[in-house]
Amino acid sequence: MSNKIIVVAGPTASGKTRLGIALARAFRGEIVSADSMQLYRGMDVGTAKATREEQAAAPHHMLDVADPRESWSVARYVEEASRVCDEILARGCVPIVVGGTGLYIDSLVAGRDFAACEEDKSLRGELEAEYDRVGGEKMLKALAVFDPERAAKLGAGDRRRIVRAIEIYRLTGMTATEHDAETRRRPPRYEAARIVLNYKNRADLYKRIDRRVTRMAEDGLFREVEALLQAGLPPDCTAMQAIGYKETVLALRGELTDEEALDLIRQSSRRYAKRQITWFGRWEDALRILWDSEPDFQAALQISTAFLKSRGYHG
Repeated sequence: MSNKIIVVAGPTASGKTRLGIALARAFRGEIVSADSMQLYRGMDVGTAKATREEQAAAPHHMLDVADPRESWSVARYVEEASRVCDEILARGCVPIVVGGTGLYIDSLVAGRDFAACEEDKSLRGELEAEYDRVGGEKMLKALAVFDPERAAKLGAGDRRRIVRAIEIYRLTGMTATEHDAETRRRPPRYEAARIVLNYKNRADLYKRIDRRVTRMAEDGLFREVEALLQAGLPPDCTAMQAIGYKETVLALRGELTDEEALDLIRQSSRRYAKRQITWFGRWEDALRILWDSEPDFQAALQISTAFLKSRGYHG
């Protein structure tokens, strides 16, 4: 069975969904979402989830697979998404991984095995309580005794990563540094042809982000968040910390005006886009398509098709 997949990535509002669907139609592909928030049911407007029409244009997977009360880890995403990719490949089709969550994409392509260091909620609770009791500096020093390399990369305030690194060592006898190095030595699970979208001028990307946020408000973002809260979703749960949702909660509480909330969403989205650009900039073998002020999807499809055929993909 082939292990070839296609990846379409890029910052928020760069046109990934549309190009992904075009490639799915050209290469007998099926879309596998790689967006950490589009997993959640009922969170459509604020995550810019593919519309019903878009989902009808090509098979979509890894959308609406989780209750927003759940908190999905990258390990769970890899487990579920790799199963989906293998099923698509077994049907003789091509998985087209589309999204902006770089950690999800890289972990899926690599086939990272998180099973050896699955979370232990009891131990996790003990370590978190210890962190709160003795402070980050002492916990970081404790980590440095057996994993100085990981400790050097963390700050004392990074509670989650410090606790996780100690937890991995306690559960497996292997440091987090050793676990990551072992994972990197393994051949990747999938052969990925990567396509990254962006704009030549950062200002054009920001304008597109701003327009998208305005459109979200027009499409019912505030109604969507209010419905989630009325359904009993805790405002402090992981899903509601997503960009667009936490700011809207503040507006619904009266702590911000609607326009102040939208301005915050625009600012946060721009900062997130910068982080995405940095992440995807590390992919040395990617085809990079840089838009002018507006995307040219016909040209992008032609360029992408030539690139994919040169890599052994057939329409």
